[in-house]
Amino acid sequence: MNSPKYHKWRVFDISMAHFVHDVYSSFLAPLLPLLIEKIGLNYFLAGSLTMYGRIPSLMNPVIGWIADKIILRYFIILTPAITAISMSLIGLANNYFQLLFLLLIMGFSSAFFHVPAPVLMKNVSGEESGKGMSYFMVAGELARAMGPLLIISAVSWWGLEGSWRVMPLGLLASVILFFRLKKLKDFDIKPKKNKSKISSEVKKQLAYFFFIITGFILGRGVLRALLITFLPTYYVAMGHDIWVGTSILVAIEVAGAIGTLIAGRFSDKLGRKKMLIYIAIAMPILMLLFNISTGIISIIFLVISGLFLFGASPVLLALVHDFKSDRPSFINSIYMTINFVFGAGASMLVGFFSDIYSLDALFYYSPLLALMAIPFAFLMPEFKKVE
Repeated sequence: MNSPKYHKWRVFDISMAHFVHDVYSSFLAPLLPLLIEKIGLNYFLAGSLTMYGRIPSLMNPVIGWIADKIILRYFIILTPAITAISMSLIGLANNYFQLLFLLLIMGFSSAFFHVPAPVLMKNVSGEESGKGMSYFMVAGELARAMGPLLIISAVSWWGLEGSWRVMPLGLLASVILFFRLKKLKDFDIKPKKNKSKISSEVKKQLAYFFFIITGFILGRGVLRALLITFLPTYYVAMGHDIWVGTSILVAIEVAGAIGTLIAGRFSDKLGRKKMLIYIAIAMPILMLLFNISTGIISIIFLVISGLFLFGASPVLLALVHDFKSDRPSFINSIYMTINFVFGAGASMLVGFFSDIYSLDALFYYSPLLALMAIPFAFLMPEFKKVE
């Protein structure tokens, strides 16, 4: 069902599913300093954990093909519980390979959630897809602000090995989602609509489109790795308590939630490409201001950078769904594969060069790294919105 009407309560239901899932998937970054100490990881191995959590995204096209043929909401109901189980257990891991296994489980769960969920959101958002994607993404950003607070609080009370105690909250939320998401059955994609092959012309358009998106994501991914994956580790390495880095991470995520809400809605009016250009230009300026300032002022610039960094997410997602196709889950799966894999690859690069130089050096050169996304923003194609 592709109704032009905006169904606000259905948008709310899907956004809440995203919130529950991403609360648990955001546990790794705040726990990374503790895991590095417990298991004895270097920065490269620490960064590689993000990659293992995203390797299942390589299967996104297969998942997208499946999701175009069966009922979407089943994925969205089950995956939050699976992610809650796997991520609540990482405090019990005694070696690198146990962490790898748990993150792989989370990665498969995340892939099966993030491929069909935006498609369902597009179906319930009607002609206001940018607005719907904004609420979807803001739920994810708020979850990534809440997740670190939840897990660090749990670890403070029960120790690292007590992380499993937060698991029941995720299981209960999945049960509630089951009853809420039953109401979305009218918005599932009907399999009979997905039989046509993708033409050669469309394949060429997609190849160019995703090449540009890959460049933009890679340029943005390095900054994301610095500001999210390694931020608590950076502040611990600078001699601060783990709560300092976690608190700044939460502030960045909250700013990111605001950015996703604003950017997606404005992209409906100003255009997707313009919004991405504004965001790409703002990032190196903000990171430069962070480097030349000190104390609370530097933190303020860091938090503001989160507003722009995460503001790109709903714009890119809405742009992908502006591409007219009768295989929306498959098209979305390609984007999700690129987003997750190259994002994780950026985390490994940051870890690798941090072992050679230092995290402090990478933050110092972050304005130059941020410039990488600008040319791709100007080359970004824009499509007429799918009605």
